[in-house]
Amino acid sequence: MESPCSGSPFSDSNIRRSYLCNLFPAVCLLCLALFTGTAFLASDYKENYVQKFTQWGIAQKWRLGKCENHCRPQGSETLPRAIVASTSNLEMRPLWSSIKNNITSSTNLFSVAVGVKQKGLVNKMVLKFLTSSFAVILFHYDGAVDEWKDFEWYSRVIHIAAANQTKWWFAKRFLHPDIVAEYKYIFLWDEDLGVENFHPKEYIAMVESEGLEISQPALDPVKSEVHHRITARVRNSNVHRRTYRSGGPGEVCNGQSTAPPCTGWIEMMAPVFSRAAWRCVWYMIQNDLIYAWGLDMQLGYCAQGDRMRNVGIVDVEYVVHYNRPTLGGEANHKTPLESHKHDPRVEVRRQSYAELAEFKRRWRRAAMGDQCWVDPYPQKNT
Repeated sequence: MESPCSGSPFSDSNIRRSYLCNLFPAVCLLCLALFTGTAFLASDYKENYVQKFTQWGIAQKWRLGKCENHCRPQGSETLPRAIVASTSNLEMRPLWSSIKNNITSSTNLFSVAVGVKQKGLVNKMVLKFLTSSFAVILFHYDGAVDEWKDFEWYSRVIHIAAANQTKWWFAKRFLHPDIVAEYKYIFLWDEDLGVENFHPKEYIAMVESEGLEISQPALDPVKSEVHHRITARVRNSNVHRRTYRSGGPGEVCNGQSTAPPCTGWIEMMAPVFSRAAWRCVWYMIQNDLIYAWGLDMQLGYCAQGDRMRNVGIVDVEYVVHYNRPTLGGEANHKTPLESHKHDPRVEVRRQSYAELAEFKRRWRRAAMGDQCWVDPYPQKNT
């Protein structure tokens, strides 16, 4: 990817060019004065001019040298540096009174894709995160926003609506790293999670103490539908980073396993990213592949170091995964025959598998085509 300083007038080549362009006319004038005789300049005036020119050259060199390492956001080169506001956040501002009064900045962000059919679960989540001083954003995949006005917190959260879009579609468009750069951790959850045993502040404290860049709360193994063994809660444990299982060739997870899904892996229903990890993950999300299948196996590339150390499951703060049909699902009571005739979930699954295959193809092509890229996990790609 092109550096944010590429093409900038503050790049090395442009600084040198600017310096030479400014220097050339002065050098010509000085040469003219020195070598065309005293008809134009007296001797003492020439000495004074040389002295001033030398001082100007030193000042110009100092000024350009001082700016040489300043990397400005593209498009801001014509602005004074101190006026450039390169990041933002999702804090709402009052229309009156002082902008500095009554504003509490949140240090973490909770985002969730929601539909009105899961209002009960979402309400419990939002209350937990708001009381823990999180910024909260709801992505309404069914387009229904007014139906949430009966909650007292309605006006305290951000609402974004787009019909039949996934949380990854929303995240790619509304959670740009520069927009969420002021938040230490970004939660990007599904709506079908129970949070009775989850406490956001305690979770953040555990993640920070363990140095996890990418994480998720463990799943209650009794009440949840667990798809991957590594996500199940381990009793008497704070955090676990690997799972153990026996099976056929390629299915064994043991203490020597170094690749997902045995270690360095989380599921994508309740991911939590550090600021640095999210900046990497956002770039990996493909703009036209809305299901983001395949990202879970490649998350280790965004772990800001050793994926076996920096990716983990938090056991002391756990949730229930109900696995309820959400996007593309129907909550009404159809007969089996009617459901068989038109089940949008079948189309959703078909599309998601097609996108998974496409993501794998893109990864392989990108890895083969980038001669400067060194794979930290050779022979472990999917």
